[in-house]
Amino acid sequence: MSTFTLPNSEPEVPVHLTSDLSKEQLLTFPAFRNWLSTLQRSLSNQENTSHTFHTAPYQLRKINIQSADFFGGNRLGFVKLQAEVSNDNGEKLPGSVFLRGGSVGMMLILQPDDIPGDREDEKQVILALQPRIPVGSLSLAELPAGMVDDSGTFSGAAAKEIAEETGLEVPASELVNLTELALPPALSDDEEVLQQAVYPSPGGCDEFVPLFLWQKKVPRSQLRDWQGKLTGLREHGEKIKLMLCPLDQIWKLGGRDAKALSAWALYHALKKEGKI
Repeated sequence: MSTFTLPNSEPEVPVHLTSDLSKEQLLTFPAFRNWLSTLQRSLSNQENTSHTFHTAPYQLRKINIQSADFFGGNRLGFVKLQAEVSNDNGEKLPGSVFLRGGSVGMMLILQPDDIPGDREDEKQVILALQPRIPVGSLSLAELPAGMVDDSGTFSGAAAKEIAEETGLEVPASELVNLTELALPPALSDDEEVLQQAVYPSPGGCDEFVPLFLWQKKVPRSQLRDWQGKLTGLREHGEKIKLMLCPLDQIWKLGGRDAKALSAWALYHALKKEGKI
């Protein structure tokens, strides 16, 4: 184990590393850099006399790295740390943090192309059923999650399955960022600068998920064919399976998935306000 002082920290913040993690690896880890800059910005806002904590401001005092997980190619994937954040009165804020960074959630809506205009009739949402060991499930129904890759296309395991099963690819140019429309950016220096995204578990994890909408009209015969094919029933050994869910039923079939519920709520709220 080794210790270093966080660069440009005032007061100085010691960082205690695990034996398998270097200073350079931690400081270049995007999730750590984003978490740290966001926290430092929020702490600096306490200088404003109207801030709740102005009279007894909190400071970041120490960071203890507890564990690090590496992906293929020795790429840092997850970091578990304990941040000591306290004020001069000895009051502390909970500081157990699991750093993993952001991903994206996709609300993919298909509708027969003979439905006129902006009517909501017969809209179907693609859900993915897949193992999620952290919650003890081998078949959790959720909105497809992944990333938007360098070529500007939705990618990841769920996106690959969608392309294989339906031939659909989701270009970034056709995406509507629901969270960006619903959550305006900070307008002054006194506001906290958080991600324009959903935080599924802010009590312990930094994960943030921008939610995107993609709508496509397809021939009714094609949609009927997919409805027969995408049943959610997996073949032997198949890890990810897709299913079509009526839009008005997503709160039931995808109700355990924070992405699905958030996207469903944002979709209806933004529709009501005429933003989508």
